[in-house]
Amino acid sequence: MLFWILIGVMALAVAVVLGLALLRRPATQDQDAADYDIRVYRDQLAEIERDAARGVIPAEEAERIRNEVSRRLLSADAKRGTSGGAATLPRGVMLIAVALTIGGAVALYWRIGAPGYGDLPLAGRIETARELRESRPDQATAEASMPAAPATDAPAEYKDLMARLREAVAQRPGDEQGLRLLARNEGALGNFKAAYTAQEKLLGVLGAQATAVDYADYADMLVLAAGGYVSPEAERAVRAALARDAKNGAAQYYLGLMMRQTGRPDLAFRIWDGLLRQSGPQDAWVPPIRAQIMEVAQLAGRDDYQPPLPAANLPGPSEDDIAAAGELDDEGRQAMIQGMVSGLAERLANQGGSADEWARLIRAYGVLGDADRARAIRDEALGVFTTDPAGLKLIQQAGQDAGLDG
Repeated sequence: MLFWILIGVMALAVAVVLGLALLRRPATQDQDAADYDIRVYRDQLAEIERDAARGVIPAEEAERIRNEVSRRLLSADAKRGTSGGAATLPRGVMLIAVALTIGGAVALYWRIGAPGYGDLPLAGRIETARELRESRPDQATAEASMPAAPATDAPAEYKDLMARLREAVAQRPGDEQGLRLLARNEGALGNFKAAYTAQEKLLGVLGAQATAVDYADYADMLVLAAGGYVSPEAERAVRAALARDAKNGAAQYYLGLMMRQTGRPDLAFRIWDGLLRQSGPQDAWVPPIRAQIMEVAQLAGRDDYQPPLPAANLPGPSEDDIAAAGELDDEGRQAMIQGMVSGLAERLANQGGSADEWARLIRAYGVLGDADRARAIRDEALGVFTTDPAGLKLIQQAGQDAGLDG
């Protein structure tokens, strides 16, 4: 609202200034002088006529003076006409300027602003996002708003097997393997509520033995049942998965999705960008992240963002490659590692990469005996991962493995 008030005040000020200019007579000092001269010349003509009538001046002299004064009168009148017409173009320009001032401000705001929204300072946006997250609908409410899912077309044999599986699990509710199979196959049929119900029972049976994958699968089924919405119940499952394995990709994806849905695209961007950098093209969460991250980056103020390529899809020596090279003679080891390292070094310099890749490059240069290059890469990586404690630990360990000092 403050923006519109400022724009309105500025536009009004410009309009008033230009309006006053339009309301003024277009007369200039030259035009005022011309008007005065015309009055004087007309008075002189009248005086000449009176003097000629009384015989004060001869007729020939009166005619000569009359012609001279008439010529000056016409000249003065011509000057006045020129001054009056000169204001036509500026008046049009002033009107255009008023229109552009108001229209340009509105158009600019419509392009880069948020029409319909009030002022949104950072602290206010964070607080609004927190309130949105805390007050969002629960799982049951979200499911109730979903349209009825169409029946899944499955072979008769498969449906018969599912019926027997359901009956078996009902008879043996503590059967871990049966519950796991039931949850997975109900999900395959699109019966997501039945799937997460079975998975929830499985988590109860497993207790403290439940893994991050078990909780991530439970969150996945909840989200699918709610049509892609991360409910408070799904968020709890996600956080339980991350508490057991902070690098679980599915859980990280859903945490980012929840952040996006509750007004924190900045946090969603950080989570998804980091996940992309440590994921391979085969990971299930990579396609949905790539489909959304450009929009999320823009919402987070990163208009220049370019998604990284999946780490596993990029060239570079693996740990096994480096270990194998260590068993070769000096000449063979140098040739093998140098060829593998060059591509990885060039890509990390141009595109960046995961902490594992930087560590791999540091160790490779250590095997090559190029301590200076290994140290330069390590120092650069320490700057890249300064806010990532796990990444820093990997880089520091790689430096030690490469025989570098502190």
